[in-house]
Formats: sequence, C-alpha cells, structure tokens
Amino acid sequence: MTVASPWFRAVVSAAQMQEIENWLFAQGMPVAALMEKAALQIANRLSLLYPLTKFPRIGVLVGPGHNGGDGLVVARELKLQDYQVKVLQPLDQLKPLTQNHADYGKGLGIPWVDDVQALAHCDLIIDALFGFGLTRPITGAIADLVTAINALPIPVVSIDLPSGIHTDTGEILGTAVQADRSFCLGLWKRAYFQDRALAHLGQTELLGIGLPLQAIASVLGQIWPVQILGTEQARRTLPLSRSLVTHKYQQGHVLLICGSQQYAGGALLACLGARASGVGMVTMAVPTGIKALLHSQCPEVLVQGLLETSSGAIAGLGNLDLSRYTAVALGPGLGLDVGPVVEEVLPVNCPLILDADGLNQLARQQLLPLLAERTAPTVLTPHGGEFQRLFPDLDQGDRLTAVQTAAAISQATVLLKGAKTVIASPTGPTWVIKDSTPALARGGSGDVLTGLIGGLLAQPGEFALTQRVATAAWWHAQAGILAAQQRTVLGVDAQHLAEYLIPACRQWIGQNATN
Repeated sequence: MTVASPWFRAVVSAAQMQEIENWLFAQGMPVAALMEKAALQIANRLSLLYPLTKFPRIGVLVGPGHNGGDGLVVARELKLQDYQVKVLQPLDQLKPLTQNHADYGKGLGIPWVDDVQALAHCDLIIDALFGFGLTRPITGAIADLVTAINALPIPVVSIDLPSGIHTDTGEILGTAVQADRSFCLGLWKRAYFQDRALAHLGQTELLGIGLPLQAIASVLGQIWPVQILGTEQARRTLPLSRSLVTHKYQQGHVLLICGSQQYAGGALLACLGARASGVGMVTMAVPTGIKALLHSQCPEVLVQGLLETSSGAIAGLGNLDLSRYTAVALGPGLGLDVGPVVEEVLPVNCPLILDADGLNQLARQQLLPLLAERTAPTVLTPHGGEFQRLFPDLDQGDRLTAVQTAAAISQATVLLKGAKTVIASPTGPTWVIKDSTPALARGGSGDVLTGLIGGLLAQPGEFALTQRVATAAWWHAQAGILAAQQRTVLGVDAQHLAEYLIPACRQWIGQNATN
C-alpha cells in the first residue's frame, strides 16, 4: 500500500517544473497570473518575517527573466505597503512581462539604482536575479555584483533559489548568492537536497502557488519519483496497530551481527536502536569476549557468542541458524579483521542490512555483484566515504542521481547518510529526509540507525521496504532534533540519541495513535 503524498512533498527537476508550468499555460492559466500568485505569496511572507517597523528599506536585485518579474511584483507590493524600495537591474534586456512590471514599478516612483553601493544602507535585499533552470556560469560584471552583495552585512532573501545554483545538482555556477533565507516556489527543487548547495540556501521554506494535483500528476505520475518523507507518512508506516492476542515472535525477530573487542560499543548502540523499534525479539551475534557486556547492558536481548579472531573480531558465523530471523543487520563495530561473515550472510532469506565494516568488507572483497542474486531485499547504509568505496565511479556531487544509480547497480535499497539523507531503491520512489541536525555528526549515530532499521524491517508491515527504511531514517533524525533542542547540539552522543527515539516517536504519533 502506498500513501499518496500531498503536493508539498514532491521534489522536481528544472525540466519537470517547466513541464508542470507548461501544462498550466496549455490549460489557459496566464503566465502573468501565475507570476502574481507567486509574488504575492512572497510579499505576504516577507511582510511577516521582515516587518516594516524593523526592515523599512528594501533592495531588490532584478534579473531579465520571470524570476526578475517575481521580484518586481514583490517590489511593487512592498512599495504599496510603505516600504522604501530600490531596484538594481544589472541587465538592460528584460523579457516582455518582466519589462511591463519594470515600467509599472517606475511609474509608481520606485527608484532604479546603478550599483551595489546604493543598496548598502538597506535593511534587506531580495535576490531575484536568476530562478530555476540556470545552467551557465555567472561571470564578469554579474559575478562581481554577486560577490559584492555577499560582502554586505545585510540579510538576503532569494526567490526560488539563490542566483548561481544549478537547480538539479546544486552546483555553484561560478559564484552564487549567499542567502539567509530561500523561498522555494511551487514544488521543492532538487538543489535543496544537495550538500554543496546547503551553505548558500540559508533557512528554507516552500511557498505554494496553487498548483493543481492534476498538473503535477501529468508530469510526475501518481507515485512521485522523488518525495520528502513527512510526519503523516512516517506515522502510517510504523507497525503501531497490534492485536491484543499477539506474542513476541509475531512482532519480528531481528539478528544483529556486530561488535569486536575493539569496537564493542558499536554492537551495544545497534542493540539500543533495535530495541527502541518495538521489534518482538532481538538477538545479538557477537564475539564471545564481549557477550557478558551485552548481557549486562541489554538483559532482554538474546546474545550468541561467536568464535573470535586473534584480534577479538568475529571469525565466522559457525552454526548460527539464519533461518530463524525476519531481518538481519550486519556491520556496526565488526572491525577490519573480521572473518568471511558477509559472504556467509548473503544467502539469508530475509531483509539484510549492511552497514559500516559490513560495507567495507563488501567493497574490499568485491562482493557487490552478488547482491543482485539475493532473493530477499538488501539495504546498504553508507556514509560518503563508504559510498565512494562501494561505487568509486559515481559522483556524489549530485547525491540524488548518485543514490538512484547506486540502487540500480547493486539492486539494493541504498541509504546515503548526510545532512539530507537520501534513500533509493531499484524500483519505486526515492525518499528524502528534509529535516535533520548536525548533532547527528557523532561517532555511533549510524550504529543506532542500523539497529533501528533492522528492528523495523523485522516487524510485519504492509508498506514498501524502502519507505520503511526512510521512516527509520526520519525517526532517527527527529530523535536527534529533539535531543539537540533539550541538550544542545553538543550533547547528543549516540547513547543519548538512542534514549530520545521513544520520546521523539511519542511526540509525533499523537496521543491516540496506539492501541
């Protein structure tokens, strides 16, 4: 079962956005009317965020296209609200509709200025130079203008995207405006989820412009190719509804193969993530030398001791019966001296999650092609370095394309960690986790996520596996956000992160979401 996302969850490329707008125009929507809708939304939002009493002087940078037209309508509306507005238009030739708004703005008495210094005393600058679809580098005098704007100690708000950012890849095209806030219009653009664009976006916000769902569906289809996972989708995906007569083995049994003498904490953190998932049973397969540690910290968990290498890593799975489990997660804390555990676990006939040194072994032993032979789903959860080792020919600059390509190559669901975590499968939509926190950039955070994913996938559920993986990533991020709010960004070590999983869950499932 797939839950349809509302329009504000879709993520589009520049070409897709243009197609959607063309559909509107073909149905009779005037271009001028769409521009008015967008610009009025921006003007209304600006007047709330930057009230006249505190930000009376506004500078507007106007480009030649419809993004510049949006800026001119905003300038007009702010002028009519008694803001002191100035316009800097560095290029003479404007599109006809943009020129019409320029003529009207001048008729209202809005002054046009010649250089950046004329904006130096403004309280706010609105960037309407270039919108979505820019592909050529910004050079020459316009590049100098952008550099000068970035040097001013004045907040900048960009319309749709900061000028100079590639809409799809997030690449900086020569130079780009350093915005304090960006208003994305209509639908989220791919650049908002590319790491290299994030430093230029500032605070981000989507402003609706009244796009009908049939316009979006005409281009994206009924199941949108790239989507943001939201609260309602995450809540629906969780296995919250349980029969009064259920028992632990009906709620799933996850096996975590992890840990070593050197990295015993990785096993413990994965265990904490798994037990927070609500899974019926957790079994740990660890080196015998750390078995007592796991028992003392997680008394409800079954712990299977395995033979060790001379360095205290798992030597092999031995007689471990993999058929008993409904999901298996392998990797946290294994160490580099681990035995052939990846090869031994690949035949398992249930969802398999590979993380950390499980991924490193997969890359080192060149086992990636074997994933396509598996009959059950595989989930790979790399950070950037692990992704590079697994897929050395893929450019992570465009993270969305890289993850989608990696999923196709490996025939696995791939979760690429980062400020905007992306989850793709060989089929079905790609999911993006929009909100996160740098507090998660701590050792052990990924181990907690691995356990959480394993615990969720072990449980029965009707939603597609990739959406359940995305739900785990969203839940993990929400726990990090809540922990950072209460403990500051410095106080979210991995153990505390695991402790916030249940409070975060309780916060967003609602008071009546469980039986």
